[in-house]
Amino acid sequence: MENEIAAKILAELGHITRLSIFRYLVQVGDKGAPVGQIQEKLNIPWSTLSHHISRLVSVELIRQVRDSRTLYCIPQFEVLDDLVEFLRSECCTEAKCKM
Repeated sequence: MENEIAAKILAELGHITRLSIFRYLVQVGDKGAPVGQIQEKLNIPWSTLSHHISRLVSVELIRQVRDSRTLYCIPQFEVLDDLVEFLRSECCTEAKCKM
């Protein structure tokens, strides 16, 4: 992962509402959650929720899939894994690591 991509992802996660949405989706798991469930669970106004979801989609942390009339948000664990690996990749290269 390049610095620029990591910075964009971290910037989007740097907002409390987007972080809450993403954390909830991670807790829900691979199948994701319907937008209505996210709205109900986190009590976020619809227009605000839509805005924040689109920001997370823009950095590929989540993807959306429509099943009939239901729109699901699915966390992209590969992107999360890549981000974590990016952050850890140079861990302790200059000092003795205690991880």
